[in-house]
Amino acid sequence: MAIRIKKVSNKKELKTFIRFNYELYKDNAYSVPDLYDDMLNTFSPQKNAAFEFCEADYFLAYKDNKVVGRVAAIINRRANETWNKKEVRFGWIDFIDDLEVSKALLDTVEKWGKERGMEAMVGPLGFTDMDAEGMLVEGFDQLGTMATIYNYPYYPEHMQRLGLEKEADWVEFKLTVPDKLPEKFVRISEIILQKYKLKIKKLNRKELKEKNYGQRIFDLINEAYAPLYGYSQMTQRQIDQYIKMYLPLIDLRMVSLVEDEAGELVAVGISMPSLSEALQKAKGKMLPFGWFHLLKALFIKKPKVLDLLLVGVKPEYQSKGVNALLFYDLVPVYQQMGFEYGESNPELELNKKVQAQWSAFESVQHKRRRAFKKVF
Repeated sequence: MAIRIKKVSNKKELKTFIRFNYELYKDNAYSVPDLYDDMLNTFSPQKNAAFEFCEADYFLAYKDNKVVGRVAAIINRRANETWNKKEVRFGWIDFIDDLEVSKALLDTVEKWGKERGMEAMVGPLGFTDMDAEGMLVEGFDQLGTMATIYNYPYYPEHMQRLGLEKEADWVEFKLTVPDKLPEKFVRISEIILQKYKLKIKKLNRKELKEKNYGQRIFDLINEAYAPLYGYSQMTQRQIDQYIKMYLPLIDLRMVSLVEDEAGELVAVGISMPSLSEALQKAKGKMLPFGWFHLLKALFIKKPKVLDLLLVGVKPEYQSKGVNALLFYDLVPVYQQMGFEYGESNPELELNKKVQAQWSAFESVQHKRRRAFKKVF
């Protein structure tokens, strides 16, 4: 039977769009489900600040009157202008192992993009870099993280069979928290502090609010991430949204800042306990007991694994070892809190500056994900 594609046009269909992923992966040991309410906010033009510069539609694929796939078609005008491109993004793509289904979904995105003057299709990408991006191509037997996409091994096979080519790869690392920082690492960190007249800054809640550190952190991220693939600068509304959403959940012991002698922020490292197992137990729902699993992981019985959410260094301090100071501060904290492993967020495979920082630790690259592209 032919594949039927339907554009999501009401809340009931959007609910179906979100829940298709839960159903497709409900028995998978490695997939980490998103929270349903978070997804509703992400896809809402009223709630998601990215719609200031993005346009999107969502599509469901049906076969024999059953939902068999989904995809979002997105144009990030800010990114296209920044990088001088005319690209439509495909994101939140899921499908059963049927090439007709994946083809119908991608054909729909291509047609949608062409109608709006686009010349190429790339993905999986979200509205911005703050959304999960990149299709998993290695590491299918590894537990996902809350900030990344998990997908079955047949997904990238479909992309290749449909003529999409590699555009960019990200790699991820699993790091062992050492019992003790190597003396060489400590010595180099102390030299860097003196050489550049830097200081490590720890925050408290009062200072975080009164001295506007949330804004300063995201301003630094905007500056540090500007050269990275596909990045579009966060707007003030986005920054306000992220400060409100995420900073109240962060354990400030797991945040490290580096400032210069004038008190200007030059580096930031933000980490938190892994919520992967808690999110699996919550099954996408805060109620009735999803909130308990998440709060337990954050504040009561922390898991053995932590997520390295953000590492940003001011451009003029990159390649000077400044990022080592973040871990000079944080590793003793991880030890005290009982963490055994850390999970890096995806890093562009060509970003050797970032990957070099893991050489001081026992680490293994255990995942790889890819953005695919098709030129029309």
